[in-house]
Amino acid sequence: MTHTLHLTVHYPHPGLAIATIGGDMDVQTAPSLRTGALEIIDQGHPRLVLDLAQVGFRDSAGLSAIIGIWHAAQEAGGSLSLAAVPDRLMRMLSMTGVDSLLPVHATATDVTDSPPTSAYR
Repeated sequence: MTHTLHLTVHYPHPGLAIATIGGDMDVQTAPSLRTGALEIIDQGHPRLVLDLAQVGFRDSAGLSAIIGIWHAAQEAGGSLSLAAVPDRLMRMLSMTGVDSLLPVHATATDVTDSPPTSAYR
C-alpha cells in the first residue's frame, strides 16, 4: 500500500469529465478523492466518469467516497459512471448494491461514445 492517490482529468465533451485515478483508495486518500471530484463537478462538469484502471488497494473508505461523489453529481444535475473497475472493487460494489446505482463500463472510452444519461433513473 502506498497511500497515494493521483487524479488526472480530461474533458472530452462539455459538461463531461473523465478522472483517471491512480494509486490507492483508502481511509487516508479517500478525502482527497472526494475533494478532487467535487471540485470537478463544481467547475461545471456534472457528468463525471471515474476511470479506476490504475487503482491498487481500495477499502470501504474508497467506496464511501464514490457514494458521496455520486450524490454530489446528482445534486448538480449530473451523473457518475465508473470505468475499468478492478474485480475486487466490483465485488464490493455488487455486495453492497452500489452497482445497481452506478453505470459501470469496461473503459472510459465506452462512456464518451455513449449519449448522456439522466441523473435519476
